[in-house]
Amino acid sequence: MKRKVYIETSVISYLTSRPSKNVIEAGHQQTTYLFCEGVKES
Repeated sequence: MKRKVYIETSVISYLTSRPSKNVIEAGHQQTTYLFCEGVKES
């Protein structure tokens, strides 16, 4: 059986979009960025 990887599309959206003026969206963007940076270092 082949392994599958699911990538949530919102993660890609948060990483590639311009910084949001909406405080909640900006928080999601920052959290996603920090998470991905942490994964790179692991």
